[in-house]
Amino acid sequence: MSVSGGVSKAVDRARIHGCEALQIFTKNASQWRGKPLDASEVTAFRTRIEESGIHPVVSHASYLINLATTSELLRAQSLEAFIDELDRADTLGLMGVVIHPGTCTAGTEEEGLRLIAEAIRRALDARPCHTTMVILEHTAGQGRTLGHRFEHLAAIIAHLQGSPQIGVCLDTCHLFASGYDITTDAGYRATFDAFERTIGFERLMAFHGNDSKKALGSRVDRHEHIGKGCIGEEPFRRLLHDRRFAGLPLLLETEKSKISDKPGMIALDPLDQQNLDTLRRLRQNGSSTGPSS
Repeated sequence: MSVSGGVSKAVDRARIHGCEALQIFTKNASQWRGKPLDASEVTAFRTRIEESGIHPVVSHASYLINLATTSELLRAQSLEAFIDELDRADTLGLMGVVIHPGTCTAGTEEEGLRLIAEAIRRALDARPCHTTMVILEHTAGQGRTLGHRFEHLAAIIAHLQGSPQIGVCLDTCHLFASGYDITTDAGYRATFDAFERTIGFERLMAFHGNDSKKALGSRVDRHEHIGKGCIGEEPFRRLLHDRRFAGLPLLLETEKSKISDKPGMIALDPLDQQNLDTLRRLRQNGSSTGPSS
């Protein structure tokens, strides 16, 4: 949800949509620096979250941050911006910060993964009292983007000695685009068997729920409305009824309508409502499944 008009307004928007969990940007995702959080807004945000019962709440880090870069200037900017993201999340009492691991600008994948882990370690060391989690988002694999294989995420976690502050977010569009076929019975089982074997479900903190405009294995990150893309409705039904994921948030990152562009506007977004209604229908219709599903 948008934080236009103040971070507390995101909670108001979530409440009128009947949301159970929430993701926000704590600053403009396309800028390096953001305005300091207003103290009264922080208080209002925390109060409204507590009153609403919305849980968990996470932020998404700026898209400019690249923890895998070998450029000293970009690396310094990225680390500073990442620490700021952690500070903002900690101030707001968020569970964690979702971040794309990074893009390899030079060198090997292995070197890029080591650079990502080193940057995360430095950020955590800079804020030893923070409890905010770093939530690595599985990516679609465009270009030299890292994090599109479970093994990439496992390697970062291993470089960090299995720190309990590191979690994972799986994006349904990214899974499909990167080659994990969650649309078939066999593919769904194989995907989550591989995740459990390589990373472990105890690391899984959240899902991003997005259909895909592009085909399986395209490695192109283009989100589509639930059930309107190449994934279809059935995999979302399976996720919503899979007992292994009970209680995990499924966060929408689908296109919003123009009403969401109006500064300070708090109103039902018809596209958000369409996607939420679809997911609620799928959750109501169907039986629970387990590891053998």
